[in-house]
Amino acid sequence: MKYLLGIDFGGGASKATLIDINGNIVAENTVEYPTLYPENGACEQNPQDWIDALCENSNALLSKSGIYSDDILAVAIDSATHTSLVCDRQFKPLRNAIHWTDTRSRKQADKLREELGEEIFKKSFHKPDTIWTLPQLIWLKENEPEIFAKTKYIFFEKDYVRYYLTDIFCTDYIEAEGSMLFDCNKMEWDTELCELAGITVDMLPPIVKPTDIIGNVTKGAAKSTGLKEGTPVICGTTDTVMEVFASGSVNKGDITVKLATAGRICVITDKPYPDRHLVNYSHIADGLWYPGTATKSCAASYRWYRDTFGGEYKELDMGAAELPIGCDGLIFHPYLNGELTPYADPMLCGSFTGVRATHTKAHFTRAVLEGVAYSLLDSKLYLDSLNIPYNTVATAIGGGTKGKLWRQMIADALGIALKTTESSDSSFGSAMLAGIAVGVFKDAKDAVSKCVKEVDITYPNSDNTPKYREVFKIYKKIHDALAPIYKER
Repeated sequence: MKYLLGIDFGGGASKATLIDINGNIVAENTVEYPTLYPENGACEQNPQDWIDALCENSNALLSKSGIYSDDILAVAIDSATHTSLVCDRQFKPLRNAIHWTDTRSRKQADKLREELGEEIFKKSFHKPDTIWTLPQLIWLKENEPEIFAKTKYIFFEKDYVRYYLTDIFCTDYIEAEGSMLFDCNKMEWDTELCELAGITVDMLPPIVKPTDIIGNVTKGAAKSTGLKEGTPVICGTTDTVMEVFASGSVNKGDITVKLATAGRICVITDKPYPDRHLVNYSHIADGLWYPGTATKSCAASYRWYRDTFGGEYKELDMGAAELPIGCDGLIFHPYLNGELTPYADPMLCGSFTGVRATHTKAHFTRAVLEGVAYSLLDSKLYLDSLNIPYNTVATAIGGGTKGKLWRQMIADALGIALKTTESSDSSFGSAMLAGIAVGVFKDAKDAVSKCVKEVDITYPNSDNTPKYREVFKIYKKIHDALAPIYKER
């Protein structure tokens, strides 16, 4: 038997999945790493943590599965989109990576939006905001000029990890679409956008297809990862499209609801839908796109709550399940790093409102879960206003879908059925992608037919949906009241 390996690098952990050529999951492993917040608005990661996680995951999978490394046909890497890392002439990091949720570039984003917003939007399909690489590079140039002056190469997260494996510098076009340095009409790096950032095109990685075999595992990487020297390595792509792919969403009208570090509601279309409150990316399936909304802190909110106030997820869920919808008046807004759809406001802050002496820890737990549900509802209602057609059943993806309570909350709040599959993890999608690259699967639809297995479906409770919608009205009023105050801080 031969095998395919996919490794994902997310907001707080790396997960690796090993599948056989029949699409069966053979072994999985997860390694957590920290996200760093050195100052207000900052959100960074140490690239060495990614490499350590890569090595630990690959060795653990070989140990768990008991297979020989030479039976792995190919490896593919994915990661969160446009988390950038500046490196010197020797490809060595000059500082920590700037995570896509970093908000320190809000002044630079505001200036770009005011002066060149329309021109940038026409090329990138997005309006300037703190999540994109372009304003972040301008921030770096203005605030860390010594670092910027030494910058020779700009990596994105998965590309740096893959460079460790292969010594090859490149990226894929889906990743490039998220940089705001790329012309999405011409599908190439844009000289004028690069000039705005103070860089040249040759500082950016050459662009290839996600399924291209770009190199092989080097001798040094083989020693640290346990992989066999010479194993083919696929370019790979971004985590959300890999989750969409892993869920089986490869047809027009398919819809996914993502509960991961960030939350996303994406619809598969046959064209992009450029809109200032949507994120537009190409699908790996030919001719398709997956425009969608974005909730900036989804599972990140629950993890922050757990890490800050203590407890285990199962224990926290049990307490929250005992409480009524609306948490007896306690409402949480998950704006820990600002918010995207439908506000695109990096100044928004997370909040608990309506706190009473009668509220317990369980109330706060449920409020966090409900708050994310309301944020996703905010996104869904905006998506609906654009009249993009989609199916009546969505596929729930991301680590947050493992929680039965939260999954039911989301289904009830959105008023839509959520089906789950055996694995919608992006690392599973990357393993499938590796299979396409080496000819195990003919194309994306063939991979889905052989690998994706539906497990369950969560139907919305028709009695609960109107109850959530009533609380949502208050949620919106609180946002409207507090948003102007945050701009004064």
